[in-house]
Amino acid sequence: MAAKPKSKKAPHSRQTSNRSKSASRRPAAQKAGPKTTSTKHASFPVVGIGGSAGGFEATMELLKELPPTNQMAFVVIQHLDPNHASHLADLLAKATRMRVTEIKGRVKPQPNTVYVQPPNKCVTYKNGALILVRRTERLNMAIDQFFESLAEARGPRAIGIVLSGTGSDGTAGLRAIKASGGITFAQDEETAKFNAMPRNAILAGFVDAVLSPREIANELQRIAEHPYVRKVMEEPAGEAIMQYADLDDLSRIFFTIKKHTGVDFSSYKQTTLHRRIHRRMALHRIERLKQYASFLRGNQKEIAELFNDLLINVTHFFRDVRAFRSLKQRFIPTLIKQKGRAGGELRVWVPGCATGEEVYSLAICILETLGSAAPRIRVQVFGTDLSDAALDRARMGVYSSAIEKDLSPERLRRFFKKLDSTYQINRSVRDICTFARQNITADPPFSRLDLVSCRNVLIYLGPQSQKRALTVFHYALNAGGYLMLGPSETVGVSSEMFELVDKRAKIYAKKLVRGKSDHDVLPRVRFNDIQTLRPTRLAPGSDGRDFESQVQRVVDRIMLGSYGPSGLVVDEGMIVRQFRGTTAPYLEHTAGPATLNLMQIARASLVPDLRALIHRAVSTGRPARKEGALVKSDARIKEVSIDVVPFKVPTSDKTWTLVLFSEPAVSGQTKRAKFRKKGKVAVGTEVERLRDELSSSKESLQAIIEEQEATNEELKSANEEIESSNEELQSSNEELETAKEELQSTNEELTTLNEEVSNRNFEIMQINSDLNNLLSSIHLPIVMVDNSLTIRRATPTARGTFNITERDVGRRLTDLKPNINVPDLEKLLFEVIETLSVCEREVHDKQDRRYSLRVRPYRTADNRIDGAVLTLVDINPGGEKKG
Repeated sequence: MAAKPKSKKAPHSRQTSNRSKSASRRPAAQKAGPKTTSTKHASFPVVGIGGSAGGFEATMELLKELPPTNQMAFVVIQHLDPNHASHLADLLAKATRMRVTEIKGRVKPQPNTVYVQPPNKCVTYKNGALILVRRTERLNMAIDQFFESLAEARGPRAIGIVLSGTGSDGTAGLRAIKASGGITFAQDEETAKFNAMPRNAILAGFVDAVLSPREIANELQRIAEHPYVRKVMEEPAGEAIMQYADLDDLSRIFFTIKKHTGVDFSSYKQTTLHRRIHRRMALHRIERLKQYASFLRGNQKEIAELFNDLLINVTHFFRDVRAFRSLKQRFIPTLIKQKGRAGGELRVWVPGCATGEEVYSLAICILETLGSAAPRIRVQVFGTDLSDAALDRARMGVYSSAIEKDLSPERLRRFFKKLDSTYQINRSVRDICTFARQNITADPPFSRLDLVSCRNVLIYLGPQSQKRALTVFHYALNAGGYLMLGPSETVGVSSEMFELVDKRAKIYAKKLVRGKSDHDVLPRVRFNDIQTLRPTRLAPGSDGRDFESQVQRVVDRIMLGSYGPSGLVVDEGMIVRQFRGTTAPYLEHTAGPATLNLMQIARASLVPDLRALIHRAVSTGRPARKEGALVKSDARIKEVSIDVVPFKVPTSDKTWTLVLFSEPAVSGQTKRAKFRKKGKVAVGTEVERLRDELSSSKESLQAIIEEQEATNEELKSANEEIESSNEELQSSNEELETAKEELQSTNEELTTLNEEVSNRNFEIMQINSDLNNLLSSIHLPIVMVDNSLTIRRATPTARGTFNITERDVGRRLTDLKPNINVPDLEKLLFEVIETLSVCEREVHDKQDRRYSLRVRPYRTADNRIDGAVLTLVDINPGGEKKG
């Protein structure tokens, strides 16, 4: 684990807390002065030690291994009996030379000191001090309460340790510490007397190292001296310089992660990533980013750990109660009312769902709002994340008992199933929730959504990624759909796509943006981004080395703009993007909606030639030219030459075309010669025929072009439908993948159930064999019948008395002719079955032998009457009595 020897260098004397507002307002000269006692120790870490049963011995062992001067403060939180005084501080003082004190009132922690929680109180860290609060009677989660407050106040300088104990207290607290950049430990199960608390924390994935108490003490000493824990956060400008200096190393780290996980973190917020990376460096005692980049290369385990660290986020059920209350009271009923009229389904998406608490919270809100109307509306809640481990936990829906502080007893009883020390979401809630891996900045989104809840995700993305994500959400939402963001998030520059409808809950409604294609959610190259023919500005005071070339470029642009041929630039969709020169003689606007489509604004006589030339130039990749094209303008016809030049821009793969119009220059002498020639040559029949044929060809060509345009419109519409269907199929594919995983899990459950059934069948076979042997050993005539008097079983002795053979099993007893004389046997049996009474009478057989016939009701294991049992007892004098 170690990659660099332990540094014994003392912390820098200029360390100050950037969290102090007063310090940030001091002038530079004052900041350079001597430090006070409070700022001297501003950077020391605070270590929270939580334990329950068996945790006292582990704490003693941990403190015994720590030196008396370690520049750390320790806070011991134990599950103590609230009704008895505690001697914990006196007992711990015997194990360490550090000062040990019980917390009383408000205490500002100091390094090299151990603080102990008093009985019947809970401890929180707030405003730089340890504060006692009243213990809640409902649930003793003192460790989680302190760890979460410590994480919020100390951030990277918070260290959490969970030792021996029962239950799951401490798991949620370690998650908060790790998410804030702190470091977490848990006692290994072999040395823990009671391993429930450390095991729950380890299984949750929020523990950085699993060690014995002695090893944890040694690791604390090494980590506490790392610059990540000791160094005061720099000012924003200094931090930017540090990041710029380490840019190459960060790029190597991001490339390594992308190579193994497929996720590019380069567009995420750099400050957060930088802090998480340095946290991993502290765990491996690496101080330079370059060393960690080399250490990361090829280290699959560390890559996975870093990837999970970069994705970790604090979440719990119904986080921000006000937002969920507003959603449940105002917006979900509106959506349900719309869906109730349309008979559709309610679709919700939670990007960055982590371990699924928010997904299930929304599902619970919807089910509570629907009430008895739940069967009429199909509800689908999608949860996506980049972490496969988090998604696996979300699909299981198993959470520690710490959720009791976030959920009411009614919700716990209705939507959860209590396990040993955990809770599992009921199947009815899990069935409407689907989890899948997805990257909102790269993968295709879901579609036809009514609500997108993206809370506390955008704060980790850079500006471009935020804009991309909001564009994705706008596309995914239906008209009238809602977007819910976190308390510190806004739509920013994408305000034209969303309208704020609830300021406190940060809920936005989708706007319909005119001229914006909803299916275009991928970044495209815009024409405005293509820099062409932009004049070069001469810098004042130029040294003149490039003066000639700059003058030439300026003159070229003047000549092209003033004396060059008229033309225009067209994209692949025949849309005019630029006009050059005077194009009025060749273009005209038609009645109807405004458009820049060249085929609709070009004069009718030029459309066939333009279409043919552009098609030829684009398909061949070479310029195409047409001379003598006729253009009709104001009842006059003139000739024009058309040149079409295809070209591509380096930043785009699209083919653009430059269309140029030029009129041939004809002198006066040439015109007079043409008139004389025209006067000499009469217009003959052949010329008229050719003109008629040309006119017919043009009309036919025009009809074909119109048909082609109609076909193109249909193809465009079909293409949009296919794109939409493709998104649907993508979403369905993700749902099927998730369903496949659930089916695999169900298959495993069915395999276990099948084994149980097989064991049960074996037991039944054994019982059946025992019963057969028992009946064979009894020398009494016994017959069992069901409610319809069908023979179930009979002893071998009864076969002679009742005249029953092996083939008679399954037949009605009254269909046989028994050797005993009971004329009302059928009536007798029905009477016993109906009255549940036992009937006994004396009967005779054909040899006049006397028997005692006893008829009893047949009772099943669940106390249900399912027939009768007949027994014959020989009561002849001197005969052998059986019974």
